[in-house]
Amino acid sequence: MNGKKKRNEKSVEKEIQDVSKQACLNSTVMKKIILLFSVLFILVSSNLSYCDNSTNEITVSSGDLSTEGTITILSAPDLQNLTHMWVSEYNGINPDLKAKVSQITGNSITDNIAGVNLKFVSDEYFTKLNNKSSWNMVVGRDAIVPIINLKNPFLNEINIRGLSADEFALLFNNSDLRNWGLILSNGQNIPVKIYMLNDASVQAHVAAFLNVNQLSMTGIIVESEQTIKEAVQKDPYAIGFCRVINILDPITKNFVTDIRILPVDKNRNGRIDYFEKIFNSPDNFLRGVWIGKYPQALCRNIYAVSKGKPENTSEIAFLKWILTDGQQFLVSNGYSGLVSSEQLSNLAGLQSNEIYIASSGGSSIIRIVIILLIVLVMAGLTLSIVFHYRKHKNEIIQNITYKSHPVFDENSIIAPGGIYFDKSHTWAFMEQNGIVKIGIDDFLQHITGPLTRITMKNPGEKIIKGEKILTIIQNGKQLNIYAPISGLIHSQNKFLINHLSVINSSPYTDGWVYMIEPANWLRETQFLIMAEKYIPWLKNEFSRLKDFFAVSASANRMEYAHVVLQDGGVLKDNVLMNLGPKVWEDFQTNFMDTFK
Repeated sequence: MNGKKKRNEKSVEKEIQDVSKQACLNSTVMKKIILLFSVLFILVSSNLSYCDNSTNEITVSSGDLSTEGTITILSAPDLQNLTHMWVSEYNGINPDLKAKVSQITGNSITDNIAGVNLKFVSDEYFTKLNNKSSWNMVVGRDAIVPIINLKNPFLNEINIRGLSADEFALLFNNSDLRNWGLILSNGQNIPVKIYMLNDASVQAHVAAFLNVNQLSMTGIIVESEQTIKEAVQKDPYAIGFCRVINILDPITKNFVTDIRILPVDKNRNGRIDYFEKIFNSPDNFLRGVWIGKYPQALCRNIYAVSKGKPENTSEIAFLKWILTDGQQFLVSNGYSGLVSSEQLSNLAGLQSNEIYIASSGGSSIIRIVIILLIVLVMAGLTLSIVFHYRKHKNEIIQNITYKSHPVFDENSIIAPGGIYFDKSHTWAFMEQNGIVKIGIDDFLQHITGPLTRITMKNPGEKIIKGEKILTIIQNGKQLNIYAPISGLIHSQNKFLINHLSVINSSPYTDGWVYMIEPANWLRETQFLIMAEKYIPWLKNEFSRLKDFFAVSASANRMEYAHVVLQDGGVLKDNVLMNLGPKVWEDFQTNFMDTFK
């Protein structure tokens, strides 16, 4: 079997080399064609320009157009201060812009939208639009959290079990019996004070979370979240509801003194499961909110909405500023900004095609027609070459490496000789020049299925065996990968940027991740597994994998609804691929991290 696998590996390498040679040939031909048509393009352009010097053609992008103009903006009442600050700050750097901000009034937002294109609304107003606006974009968000004093004597117990929505509702609905014994069943009749902001929007979200009538909620109503925070800091037995941004230190970005988020038992099973443990730090909490581990009823989005995709250059420029420099004013107003990937995605969505402004004239028209014909011919030739190259390459790849097997067992795994394997499911191979090439093993890529993105460290960074060196991502779900050796990153595999699929198709050839200058190679290889011992070791890994799914699926049936085992208990290939982010985090904690 090992001999067959070695031959397969050599065959893969040869075929990939053939693809590379074909790519080089195609690239050479393409360069000659492009050079030929570039010369022709310059000759034609200069000739036409000489014949008609009066032609004045200007090419500008929407981002270059003047932002001078007037914007009429409609704001939801709870976003009024934020919207006014955005407009004020933007006017400071664009004095030619005239912006008028009005507030939504009355019971229906649809009564206010006549003559107004750009609106800023929160979730409750967004749902009332009833498709009156066909375009929308999230520009910020907010999370309402229950807070507790760090010195609460029951905090350790609460961190283990959390409080469910039903238990929070007990406190709100029983003002006469509002004590810790009511919800913890520990016989402690110590009163609980609940502080709530005098804000209809916040109260509506809390009521939705509790599944109670907003008017029936009782508690101590205060006018500011600063008052709530101070009250909880002074009273170890108090609970408050406020926005998460208001309990974060603006400098350290950690929780403020003596304040923590009270863990929420989202699945109401009487304990904080490992996939619900998001409350120990602001970073973990915000990521947990993003992947759906926090109750949706307590999360709010801030939307920019319009009757159609904005075309007014002043509106586009204003929205781009909000997505970049304007994000800082979300924080100062008690909201949370977008993550960088969301900012980039939204900015790309606002980009408009280039606008061509040309003076009239026969020569100009002829010039444009000729240029377009040249461009079309060049594009056609380029597409033809690219099509044939990709077709040839895809035929090779489809015939060799990455194949999804109906079952997943030891016979599915490739393990080339001469490679060291680590318990973190990575591999290492020393080249002749002493540089060590490392990557992810075939076992792990069979579990995850095709990857969509990876995050890598940069050349020059030091790594230590057992520390995180890489994050692999599939549609937002991710796993952290740990270093098999220590050393200095010599280089990244930049081929992965545009060809990530080779991690799945060729994990030991083109799918390598880093070149490392090793620091303790001889010592650390004593803890690695050589190929001949790797397959026997994998038998235990398959047993652990089955145990993981058997135990976890029985404890969390909804999250593991897609797990499929074949007859005889054999695992399905790519078993994690169709499972949700909670399962991936379970797998990280209870399978990947157990070797540490």
